[in-house]
Amino acid sequence: MRLVVYLLICFPLCLFAQVEPVEKDSTLVQYIYVEGDSIVKEAIDLKEVLVLNKINFSDREERRQYLILKRKTLKVYPYAKLAADRLITLKQRLETLEKKRDKKRYAKKIQKYIEDEFSAELKKLTRTEGQILVKLIHRQTGKTTFQLIKELRSGWRAFWFNSTANLFDISLKREFNPMEIKEDFFIEDILERAFQDRVLKRQEPAIEFDYYDLSDKWLKNKSTAEIKN
Repeated sequence: MRLVVYLLICFPLCLFAQVEPVEKDSTLVQYIYVEGDSIVKEAIDLKEVLVLNKINFSDREERRQYLILKRKTLKVYPYAKLAADRLITLKQRLETLEKKRDKKRYAKKIQKYIEDEFSAELKKLTRTEGQILVKLIHRQTGKTTFQLIKELRSGWRAFWFNSTANLFDISLKREFNPMEIKEDFFIEDILERAFQDRVLKRQEPAIEFDYYDLSDKWLKNKSTAEIKN
């Protein structure tokens, strides 16, 4: 209402003023409709953005290790995200099936599809890339790779996969734990920066942690831990 009064007062004055017209901003104005009335919306809704703290590395070696970890994390994250997407699709589809036989048949079909889809690419991963992938699968699904294999196949197959992975120093039971493991915090920091830079597409983690709590612990702690290659 105040806006209407202001226009009624100023508009006649504008007609008589000898002032050159000023070009108005052509930005579209949003309105909120409440019970038939339109209200100008001057504020812009923005998604929550984390303010990331600067990492002060202890030395050049730690910075080098971080960059190596960054390259490997950016490489394997899409596989972890894809695994989580496939798992969600699988669970949703299984909920629509009533017969146990149909569920088993569909699960087996999806499992074979995932294995065929992943196998060629995963064989190209290094040992450390494979271990990072195992951690990220836990981050995205809330379950370890060992648990997922056990649920989707059998306990024996999960044991066999884990034993085989151990030959390459990879544990399928490894969890993503950024609060207790500094390397995992660095992985989370790398992901968050990649999300904000739109290098990677964000997918919310299935496990709970607070980035600021992690930063308070690791970035304010002067002692550093070596990141394994």
